[in-house]
Amino acid sequence: MNRSLSPLILPCVDIQSGRAVRLYEGDPDRETVYFESPLDAARHWAGLGAGFLHLVDLDAATGRGGNREIIAQIVSGLDVPVEVGGGVRSREDAEALLALGVRRVVIGTAAVKNPELVAELIAAHGSEAVIVSLDARGLEVATHGWAQGSGVQVAELTPRLADAGLETLIFTDVTRDGTLKGLDRDLMRQVRGLWLNTLIVGGGVRDVEDVRLLAEEGIEGAIVGRAIYEGTLPYPVTL
Repeated sequence: MNRSLSPLILPCVDIQSGRAVRLYEGDPDRETVYFESPLDAARHWAGLGAGFLHLVDLDAATGRGGNREIIAQIVSGLDVPVEVGGGVRSREDAEALLALGVRRVVIGTAAVKNPELVAELIAAHGSEAVIVSLDARGLEVATHGWAQGSGVQVAELTPRLADAGLETLIFTDVTRDGTLKGLDRDLMRQVRGLWLNTLIVGGGVRDVEDVRLLAEEGIEGAIVGRAIYEGTLPYPVTL
């Protein structure tokens, strides 16, 4: 992405128990249901002009099941490209999603536990098909649907990911995700310094001031859920 342009806002459709929800601080038991049908949610944002959609299979992330059929419906039912994360822990998981027509797969826990998987997938499918998501409390990476601290620091992983050929990194501030507390500028600045390729952030985006913060810090985009669902950040976003 070109850092001179306005940051890209990716609407997020989190799927849990077959519904489109948002979680508070990543807690699967503290959900707000926004659409009974994730396909309807995806159509809503596509209809408002979304250029890309971010889907998360929360059940797969937490080991409670999966929503692969719903993801397939969204991919086949829309012209908007999608990226999918949540429970993608093997090459088979990633390639099954790519086979559905998912544009980009998002690797989370596996990038920490099995970093060579990232290089393997990039070698097989290209850097445009693979994203790594580092979900963190502060700068410590959280894994397994955000339930566990890994003891691994973001600064330890970013050089390895760059060496593996990764182009796009997602960084989510778990402590603010779904809270509408606004982005932590100091944390965003630290992560920007640790990752010089394309950076997409999430966690607490509240309003247009947060989008301006992204632009000021040279961050290419953000994944946004509750703020656009509840209207504190009007979508589509204009600066």
